[in-house]
Amino acid sequence: MFDIQNYISFIAAILVFQLIPGPGTLAILNATARNGVKAGLGAVLGTLLGDFLYMVAAVAGLAAIMQANPLLFKVLQWSGAAYLVWLGFQLIRASVQALPAKPEPEQSSWIYFRQALAVSLTNPKVILFFVAFFPLFLRPEASSMTLAVMMLHVTLLSLVYQFLLVLIGNQLAQYLKALPSARKLATRLAGLALIGFGVKLALNNR
Repeated sequence: MFDIQNYISFIAAILVFQLIPGPGTLAILNATARNGVKAGLGAVLGTLLGDFLYMVAAVAGLAAIMQANPLLFKVLQWSGAAYLVWLGFQLIRASVQALPAKPEPEQSSWIYFRQALAVSLTNPKVILFFVAFFPLFLRPEASSMTLAVMMLHVTLLSLVYQFLLVLIGNQLAQYLKALPSARKLATRLAGLALIGFGVKLALNNR
């Protein structure tokens, strides 16, 4: 669909990545728990903008590689599958940090927007992730429009998930503080899912 191969796996992988409690998720939860929905939405916009800028950079490079060197693109696909497996093992091994318990004085949503944008842009692994992720679901003959459609999928699904995260952010933040084992379990399950995706996509790209 949309010239995206393994479309169902593509959608599922995006959802799994959203469920991983990374720095962006914590920034959104913290903003919402401390200063309400507006602050949380500010953090959402900051996170989405940072991710979008990295996606544009990754897609620009991938489009050039697809046209100039199909063999290198194939190597990227295999490297991307290996990278997903590596990320999965990292999540299984990672320690899960607790969310801050003390509330902060009320601040504007603009402050949380800037904080979340800074969190996103100071994580250079994001661009490496997109460079590794997109080729897994691209056909060698796919056009630049396919890359744009993939970016739109990631952005819209991220927006929906993060908006829902804000709506239930206060309750979810309190729940995660009270049950750190739940976050640990979610992280481990996400790691296993990424390993499964990596293996499956490597087999599909043979």
